[in-house]
Parts: sequence; C-alpha cells; structure tokens
Amino acid sequence: MPIISQFYGIIIRIYFNDTEKHYLEHIHVQYNEYDAVFSIRDIELLEGKLPLKQQKLVIAWMEIHQEELKALWTISQNDGEVFKINPLI
Repeated sequence: MPIISQFYGIIIRIYFNDTEKHYLEHIHVQYNEYDAVFSIRDIELLEGKLPLKQQKLVIAWMEIHQEELKALWTISQNDGEVFKINPLI
C-alpha cells in the first residue's frame, strides 16, 4: 500500500489488486484518525469519513489529477508499479 501523494497531513494510497471490496477504481485516504475511500471515476466518497475541510482538499486534488489517477490505477493493478502524484500546494 504505497503512498502516492501527501499534503496537509493527508496521506493518499493506492493498493495493489484491490478490486474485490469496492469493485471500482479507488484510492484510500488517511487523515489523523480518519480513513476514507474515494472513487477515482466519480470522485465521490465510497466509504469512511474525513473532516469536511480535508474532504474538500482531497476532492480538489482528485479533480486536478484524475487522468493520472486513472492511469496509476491501471498500471498498479496490472503491473504492481506505482508512481507519485504531485501534492496539492
């Protein structure tokens, strides 16, 4: 479960071969004691909870990097390779 980006205390990960639980392209987000899962395609919260401010930051970051996230999902699920995505600054 490599970290693909990190900003403002938010950690974003993508898991290898993680298609059975959520059945969609998705990322895992951690912020302090909060955990959440977001759909890459729809950029919506699938599971978990984040404070509203951090949720808005994650959504903004995902909107900016949606094409990279889609490519990363495909690569990571097929080859197990990952690359970093620039943080929100």
